[in-house]
Parts: sequence; structure tokens; C-alpha cells
Amino acid sequence: MEGPQAVGGPGAAENANNYVQVLCCVCGIPIAPNAANTCASCLASSSDITRGISTEVTLHQCRGCQRWHKEAGKWIACELESRELMALCLGNVSGLKTTKGSGQKVRLVDAAWIWTEPHSMRLKVRLTIQKEVQQGTILQQSFTVVFIVRNQQCIECQAEFRQGSWKSLVQVRQRVAHKRTFLYLEQLILKHGAHRGCLSIETFRDGMDFYFPDKGKAARFISFLENVVPTKMKTSKKLIGTDDKSNVSNFKYTSLIEICPLCKDDLLYLPVKTARNLGNINRLVMVKAISNVIHLIDPLSGQTAQLAGDAFWRDPLRPIITAARSRMTRFVVLGKEPVLLRPNVSKRSATRKQKSRLANLTLAREDDLGVNDRQFEERSSVGYLMKSGDVCVGYDLTETQFVDDEAERMRSSGKLPDVIVIRKLYGGVAAGEADASKKRLWKLKRLEVEKAEKSARAARQDAEADDMDEEDFMREVEADRDMRSQINLYKSELLKKKSDKINPDVMSDVVENNDEEDEDDQEVKLDELLDALAMDDGPDPEDIGNEEVEDSGFEEGGKAAMDGIAYVGREEARQIKDKEGAVPQAEFGKHYDFDPDL
Repeated sequence: MEGPQAVGGPGAAENANNYVQVLCCVCGIPIAPNAANTCASCLASSSDITRGISTEVTLHQCRGCQRWHKEAGKWIACELESRELMALCLGNVSGLKTTKGSGQKVRLVDAAWIWTEPHSMRLKVRLTIQKEVQQGTILQQSFTVVFIVRNQQCIECQAEFRQGSWKSLVQVRQRVAHKRTFLYLEQLILKHGAHRGCLSIETFRDGMDFYFPDKGKAARFISFLENVVPTKMKTSKKLIGTDDKSNVSNFKYTSLIEICPLCKDDLLYLPVKTARNLGNINRLVMVKAISNVIHLIDPLSGQTAQLAGDAFWRDPLRPIITAARSRMTRFVVLGKEPVLLRPNVSKRSATRKQKSRLANLTLAREDDLGVNDRQFEERSSVGYLMKSGDVCVGYDLTETQFVDDEAERMRSSGKLPDVIVIRKLYGGVAAGEADASKKRLWKLKRLEVEKAEKSARAARQDAEADDMDEEDFMREVEADRDMRSQINLYKSELLKKKSDKINPDVMSDVVENNDEEDEDDQEVKLDELLDALAMDDGPDPEDIGNEEVEDSGFEEGGKAAMDGIAYVGREEARQIKDKEGAVPQAEFGKHYDFDPDL
């Protein structure tokens, strides 16, 4: 660094003629008289304007959530080299605003990040400040401030390791015999990250409990549930402790969320008034899907309707057949006759747009093949998916007795269809293979939950029931494209092994040679699957050579450049002194703009 040089402002010669010049008490050059009788160069060499400003500061970072401590229990998230972290660092430097004991302001004119070792637990900032030491003499000096990073748990992370620390409990319940709705809800929670901030999750046979550290996070989770399923809520609170002096009480809040008991594929027989209000739909309907409203479909005509959650809770409906595996029957499709929208259009000349999704199906029970010749001919709204030889599941109404008296009279009089087709079966499930679930090319992620303590026998029974419910849910997912669009499907390990052996050219030829008349748009396609993150497979082969380049999420100094902050690289950082000498300046520089109050 060059030695300090005195810089005279405009009109310095005129000011020298107006005053009697004196000699500098240090170097002896003639100068205008001042309080110190010292020239600017000597004053700069003997002054330290960084006195009173701390050059070593301690910052606390939570190791769990990677947030930084600001003040009074407040934690903020900042990226390295970001403007927010720079403001946090400058706000913790004592003496930066005013020099102790003088009351004279120190002007910050520049701040830059300095490269440090990634695992050194240190942050370095190069600061440049200016200060007027006496009237007309402005000094500028650069120095380095080292920020030592210490680990400290934030309040939320402390609560995760402390029992009984929850402040709000959300109990989600559905009064049904299966857990397929909760499996779907679990996938929605994972996709949208609605469980963030949850301390723990406990599962039961009829629901789940979510524990939150404060009421705000629980309210946000409840709002998410209200947007994805029809619910009704009850709340309560329990007094834990109170301080009479400060009039402060500590409560624990509990919210009971009850989900609509209707589930996908349930069969309903609507009251006359309700059917009329839903667009005069047929009274025999099936639940097509569950969202914040109940989606109904006429299985014979394909007409759809939506039942609001408020309307359901005012007049609850009870399904005449619940979508349980024991209530479903496997059928084999023997024939298909499409139902055309225009009777005068010939079957050969009908285009795909002119075709309806309705079809007349000829069905036979799978168990009756080779035993008797009984067949059923019924119209179905999913008939366009079927072709001869396919296997589907449906409700056999000829051997069913309804709880609803009116629906039972209609069935006995022959006014209801004999078979209601639910969905088509795919893959090994259709072939009846015992290990069909292991041969699926896709999989789902699950939440990390804690199961309630039970006896060994009860736990074994619940595990068997959970496995059956999960398999039923997987069959629903692979036969419903709309449901798959709401959740994330991942490639299974079996598909990853097969993909290494499959020739892409062969796969493209197979796709191009598909029959144009195949209208099955519900089967799982490969482009719907995501690559699951494997934590134990090591780096990808193509990334091995780029490990040094892409060590972190961004380039060295890239984030600082994006935020408009100067950055001192690795080589330059080794040559920088911790503190430079003061240099006199003609005028104050531009103030460095930062906001310590984020």
C-alpha cells in the first residue's frame, strides 16, 4: 500500500494566504494553523479512526434449521454472501455508528465479503470507514472484521427435543373402517410441505395427530386441510399455567378435524331433493373424487355433479356400499360396444371426438368362468377404457342387500343395474399375481410418523390392515390419472434397473407403433414418474469430474455478485492486511446503504 498522501481541496491556496502559516510539529512543513498543529499526512499516520469498533464478533447459527440469531429470540434465514446476512453482520458490529466517548459519527462507505475456508466457522467482512478527526480533515481507513460462528439451537429446534413442548394439537379423524383417505391426504401433505414446523406426527387406526409448537403453525395446517378435504372443526384449550402479576396465561390448544366419511368409489343413493338440486342427476351415483367438495358421477350416463362440504354436513349422506375390497367383485370383459353420440353416424366413420366415453360392456364374473355361462350386459362410464380380455372390479348388486329401504325396494324390483363397474385393473393385479405389488414400476413416499403403543396382537392386526389399505390405495392411484396429478409418483428400484437395460430406440418404436384406437388414458406413463433422491448411491458418474467446481449451490462469490456486494477472492484474501493505515480524503464518500433492522 502506498504511503499516506495529503489531498488539498479546491481553494487551498487562497486559504493559505488568508492565514499565517505555521510549521507542522512532526515533519516541519508549513501548514495552515489547526488545533493539533499537524499536517494531514502526519495526522493520518498517527491516528486510528477504527478505535472503539469491534473487529471480532460472535454470531449464533442454529445447526438444525440453519437460521441465524438476530435479537431477543428472533431467528432469520439468510444465505451465505447475501445482502441479508451482510446487514445482520454489520448490525452486530459495536461502535460502527458512533465512536465511543466522542459522539462523532463514523461513515461506512464500503463493505465486502472476504473468502474463508468453508469449514472454518468464520465469516470475514472488509469494511471501509471515514471520519472527520478535526475540522477540514477527513480520514479513510479499511479493516477486516472477523465473525465467529457458534452453534446454538433455536426455540423451535429445542422444542423438537423436549417432551411436552407442543402448544397446539391438530387431531384429524375420519369415521371409516379403512385408511385410504389418510393415505391420499398424506401424499398431498408431502407434495405441498404442509407438515413443515410440525414437531411430531402420531398415527392411529382412525386418524392422525399433528403436534405444533405454536398456534399459528397449527392454524396454517388447518387451513390447508380445509382446502383439500371437506371438514368440520371443534376447538378447545387447556390452561397450563398463569402469572397473576403480569396477567399472562399459558394455554394448550386442541383442534379436532373430522373429515367427511365419504370416500372415493363409495356408492350412494341420493334423496330426491338432493338429486334435483345437483342438476337432476340420477339418484344412484358413485363418489368419483374427494377434494374440498365431493365429486359425484352417474356410473351409467357419466353425468357429474359436485356436493359442497357445507351441504353434506347439513344433511349427511350414508353410502349404501362402501368401497372395501370385500364388497368388490372381479369381472372379465367379454365384449364392448361403444355408445355413439350420434345414432346416424356409422361405427366405422366415427372419429375419436365423436365417440363417447360410454360403452355397453359384456361381463362375466371371474369366478364363474368355467363354472357357468352367466353374463351381464351393462352400460359404464369407464367403458372406453375396456377391451375384450381386460379385468375390472365392480359392485355386484344381484347379491347385495342395501341398508337403505328405498334403495332395496328399487333393487328388488329390478330398477337398478346388476353391475356397477368401478375401474380397470392393470399389470400383475389384473393377472392375479401374488407379488404384483413388488413388480410396480413406481412408488410413493411416506411421512415419518410414530405409531400408538398397542399390544403385540393388536399391532399385528393393524399392520395387516394397513398393508391391505395401502395396496387398495395403490390400485386406485394407478387407475386414476386425475388423482396422480395431485400427488408425486417416484420411480421404483425395479424400474431403475430395467431402464439401464432398455434401448431408448426400441422404446420409441414401441410408443410410435401403439394402436391408434387405444383410448386408455388412465394407465401410469413413465413421464409421470419422478426420480427419487438416493442418499447412499454417491455422486452421479457425470458429476464426479465437476465436484470441485460445484462444491456448493452457487459459484464462489456468485450470491454476492447477484446482490451487488463486492467479494474478495481466495488469492486476494491472502494478501490483504487486517488493518490498513488511515488516508486523508478531500470529502466524504457515499454512505454504504444497509438496513440492520431486517
